[in-house]
Parts: sequence; structure tokens; C-alpha cells
Amino acid sequence: MKNQKWAKRLALLTAMGFVLTGCGSTESKSESTTAAATTQSTSEEITETEKMTETETEKATETTEQPTESEGVKTTVIDGIETPESYKLYWHDEFDTDGRLPEEDWNYEEHEVGWVNHELQEYIPSEEYAYVKDGELVIQPVKNVDDSGNVSYVSGRVNTQGKHDIKYGWIEARIKVPQGKGFLPAFWMMPLEEEYYGQWPKCGEIDIMEVLGNNIGTNYGTLHFGEPHKQNQGSYILKEGDFANEYHVFALEWAPNLMRWYVDGNLYYETNDWFTKVEGEEEKAYPAPFNQPFHVILNVAVGGDWPGDPDDSTIFDDRAAMKVDYVRMFRKKNYNENVKKPVREMHMKEADATGNFVTNGDFAEAEDLSGDGNWTFLQLNDGVGSAEIKDGEIIISTSNFGTEEYSIQLVQPNMPMMKGKKYKYSFEAKADEPRKMKAAVTAPTADWIRYFPDTSVDLTGDWQLYEFTFDMTEADDDMGRVEFNMGNQGSTATIHIRNVRLELAE
Repeated sequence: MKNQKWAKRLALLTAMGFVLTGCGSTESKSESTTAAATTQSTSEEITETEKMTETETEKATETTEQPTESEGVKTTVIDGIETPESYKLYWHDEFDTDGRLPEEDWNYEEHEVGWVNHELQEYIPSEEYAYVKDGELVIQPVKNVDDSGNVSYVSGRVNTQGKHDIKYGWIEARIKVPQGKGFLPAFWMMPLEEEYYGQWPKCGEIDIMEVLGNNIGTNYGTLHFGEPHKQNQGSYILKEGDFANEYHVFALEWAPNLMRWYVDGNLYYETNDWFTKVEGEEEKAYPAPFNQPFHVILNVAVGGDWPGDPDDSTIFDDRAAMKVDYVRMFRKKNYNENVKKPVREMHMKEADATGNFVTNGDFAEAEDLSGDGNWTFLQLNDGVGSAEIKDGEIIISTSNFGTEEYSIQLVQPNMPMMKGKKYKYSFEAKADEPRKMKAAVTAPTADWIRYFPDTSVDLTGDWQLYEFTFDMTEADDDMGRVEFNMGNQGSTATIHIRNVRLELAE
């Protein structure tokens, strides 16, 4: 959950638009890139090297029972615990004893307001905010209002660092998340030695579950790594129900050359593409930084860059609590760490017959704008609006421009950005009333660097042509993104855009 610009542009999976604190940094969180810079995995290489230590072997349970199957993941019930096939129980907490979490298993964390990501809560190491009751861990955010009307928030954050760390395995928890704007619950992992490869993000971070309190039907699983910071992310959207009103099982399967994310046994994302390095030096040997022990963290953040701040609709009662039925770690006996980094093949999109890399840039097709087409319309951080393609233009109407410039946003991903090339970016636009809009060409999978910087344009009631040229000086990227930001810039006036082009300049 640690990132540098956490929610500047949260985009949905197909929009390529997309978290936790680690390595002691106090930098703010980066935005969300979904299913970004990953390749399809090769076969999982878990065979003969890197045996468990004697202590780990003692922890692993040996008995076997009749195999069962849970939503596509084969499991075996061992001593009453459903265990993934070929794994052995390494450590678990079923939260059977009420009160404060046991010191031999858990650490309570203490952090001041704004420690990361401009979050509003103070983390206080007290069983008032993280405690066990009725067979579950409860992390309870609290809103306080003093006699002068000043509002403050307190929450809980706990981890297993130095007590139960694991290197490779199956890590899962059964959780019910809070519901309400401004809540960001998380089940995630950071290294035992956070400075081993250097400060975040070089040290690596694994996010198993993050569900926004105002979007309780979608879970995000994310990998953070690199220098520059990169992230791979997938999302899982429930077809029925939500993550706040019933429990769901969130799991990570972690091997030396592959990571997989599951919800209720359903595989929804996998990646084998990561790295770490120090600026000016060569990359560390793969699979660094994810070749070291990691520990589990559970917390509920309040406010901050990604979820936005609570509002009058946010209720701080039982609905604000994250409830954890159990945390379990499983491990295989042997792991082969003699793995090679996969070679990622770039697929540079070809321009159309006119030289345009933007598909449907003339808006001749009235396509779906939810993420299933070429264009995606996004409403983020309190932005409320709508978009319609009609008569060769796209019309963006806004009722609330939100808290950020990108709160109302139109994007198209998969732009082929080639180092050393010169590009021309152009479009025509107007507005029902004079107002501003920002345009950019960005890198969702490369720490959101700007190939063409955020550039403000003044819109009038007449169609105007806007043309920009820029040099591509960064490394090749087949996942660039054109975007228009129409959020918090002082107006809700309706915007019209047509004839969007990104092409190589002469």
C-alpha cells in the first residue's frame, strides 16, 4: 500500500489505469494500474531446491484426508483446515481467544496522521482498534469530534514481522471489509528486512486484498517493485453480492517465478514479470525482490489519495470494521529458485491507414465506454458525469467535477511509445461554456511518467484544433495512454471532443 502518487489516476482493468506502505517511506501512494506490465506465466517451477528449515518442517502438518475441490482450486481437509493441494500448513491464526492479539504472533503498529498517502487516521497500538472477538479479528476505525468540532480518526494496523514470515507459499485470509466512502482495508505483505534491496519500491510489496469502501464489489491484487516504480495489478469483480456484507477468501500463491491471486478459489490474475535495481546499477538477479521472507499486514486506512476522504454518508459503526475470520500460511516442501526472468515481448500497436495510433479517434463508432471498447470514461474521486459518442464526437457532461483534475477522465490505452521517435498529438474540442481541460500521454505501467506532460487547454464555444509535438525519450513502451482530464478545474461545462490523433511526426 505504499506508493508515490497513489490515486492520481485509478482506472479500471481495461483502461490500464493503477498501493501500501513499506520500507519506511512516507511518500504518497501511486495510482492504480490494472493488469498492466505482465506476461502470461510459464509453467510453475516448484521442484527440488530450497528445502524448508527444520522449524518450518515441524510446523507443516503431515496428515491427509479425502480431497475436496473449492471453486477450481483442489484442496484437502487436514486437521479441520482446508489446505491447497500439495501444500502443508505453515502457520495460522483462527482468532479463537478474545481480547488483545498475542504478542508472540502479532505486532501492533503506531503511526501518526498523514504518515503515508495523505491518510487521515492515526494508528494507535491498542486493542480498542484491533482486537479479537467472537472468533474473528476486528480492526475498527473510529471518528472523534472534540468540543470545538475538530474531527480526527483513529484505526488499527497489525503485522507478523519477525514472528511469522514466509518465503514462497500460499497465503490467505477470510475477510469481510468495511463499507463507506473513505475506507481502504488491506491484507498485504512486506519484506522481513525492508532495506535488503533498498527503500520502497525496490524492496517489493505484495497486496492481496484492497477494496474501496465506496466500491465494495471490486477487489484489487497488486505487485509493486522496481526503480523506477512499476506495478502489476489485477481486479476481481463479484457477479453477485459484495465484499462488505459477506465473508470472502482472498489468497496469494507465490512461487519463485510466478504469483497468482485468487478470490474464493477463483484465479483472477497472475504475473511472472518483475525486477528490482538501484539507479545507476544493474538489475538484481531475478526473482529479486520477491526472493526473501515477507510478513502479513492487516489495516484499515481512512481517507487518503486513493479512497478520498469520508463524507457525511460515512458511518463509523460496525459497518466501518474489517473482520478477519482467519489468516493462514501454507508452504510446499521444495521450491526451485533456479529460475530465469521471462522475456516480455512488446506488441507495438500498428497505426491505421492514416497513420493514427488512436482507434476510433474520429468517434465514428458509438462504442461501449465502460472499459470493453477502445475508449474508457472514468469517474474518480467524487467525479460524477456521463459520456456519449454521437455524430462523430464524444460529449462529456459533468454534474460534479470531483476533488481531482482527473476525477472526470477519458482515456485510451495501448499506445506504442518508441524511444527516439517524435510524435504529434492532436484533437479538436469545444465546451458549452469557456473552461479548461488537460490532455496528456502517460505511462500507466511505468510509474505514471508523462511522455507528453499534462497540458492545459482553454476551450471556447467554437471548435478549435489543438496540436502538440513531443520527443519520446524514455524506454520503449507498448502500453502508453492518451488521456483527457476534465475534473476539478473550476467548471462543469459540457465538453465536446473529436478527431483525436497520435501519430509519428515527420
